[in-house]
Amino acid sequence: MILHALGILASAYFGLLLLIYVFQSHLVFYPGTGREIIATPARIGLAYEDLHLETSDGISLRGWYIPAAQPHGTVLFLHGNAGNISHRLDSVLMFHRMGYNMLIFDYRGYGNSSGAPTEQGTYRDAEAAWRYLTEQRQIPSCRIVLYGESLGGAVAAWLAAHQQPAALVIASGFTSVPDLAQHIYPFLPVRWLARIRYDTREYLRSVAAPVLIAHSPEDEIIPFEHGRALFAAANPPSQFLELAGGHNDGFIFMRESWVRELGEFLNVMRDAACIR
Repeated sequence: MILHALGILASAYFGLLLLIYVFQSHLVFYPGTGREIIATPARIGLAYEDLHLETSDGISLRGWYIPAAQPHGTVLFLHGNAGNISHRLDSVLMFHRMGYNMLIFDYRGYGNSSGAPTEQGTYRDAEAAWRYLTEQRQIPSCRIVLYGESLGGAVAAWLAAHQQPAALVIASGFTSVPDLAQHIYPFLPVRWLARIRYDTREYLRSVAAPVLIAHSPEDEIIPFEHGRALFAAANPPSQFLELAGGHNDGFIFMRESWVRELGEFLNVMRDAACIR
């Protein structure tokens, strides 16, 4: 009887491991969570261009380019693993008020973009957005700030390791998917199972641009230790900003100080970037 019960438990355990291995993309990407575009920058009174970006592997991405009247630079915004660009209008407005152009787009499979999300696919998506800014808009790379939130922090760090932006900002980011998964599922050998890596910490070691890491000790999804580890991995000059509140509302609790410190960081780095 005991052996039979143990056999059932072992079968269930290994069945769970198999499910995680095969379907792990569904644990990382949530393109179906609020896929409908519910608003545009016009709702908050901003002019914008509706973009179709083509990736190197033929995927069509949808995004917005929101110009500023007398821009200090341009922000390439890389969002997290759920929702779409229409859920980031607060960030659009924030950067507009700070005097920055902004390009925000949906990864493949998100919003109105075609395809299905993959790790390598999101990197190609980021490359397509970078090419649009530097080749079609002819914006110097030293005038482009990469901003990544949550999973977007990993994509932004990867792009910063392969290009030369003015600065990199990672908000509420993780060190890697295996690290985060091990925290969530401590009873499973997820490091062995992980096919999706997003190794933000490793990418940061190759980033030459100044880095700002922002994270909250109250983040209920990505532990604060991940933010501190990313800061430790970043090359100087780097800064760390401690937020307050949860994963999705820390910037609301600290809006004034967040905007002030982010603005000061970008102003200093912007002025020095094209001289380096």
